[in-house]
Amino acid sequence: MDLSKTDKRILELLERDGPLTLAEIAERLNMKPKSVFRALRRLFEKGDISSDPRTRTYFIEENKK
Repeated sequence: MDLSKTDKRILELLERDGPLTLAEIAERLNMKPKSVFRALRRLFEKGDISSDPRTRTYFIEENKK
């Protein structure tokens, strides 16, 4: 499956500034949290990103960069 424009923006942001929370990602991309959450879920399910439930942050694992 190809990445959407939103997916690409999230991956670029996480690569540059991660780890980030859902709220931080939504704010930086000027998007609604619900839209960002759907994209994060897709990326997580595909294995493109990981999350830390303790800190509620999303990030790209070092071996994926």
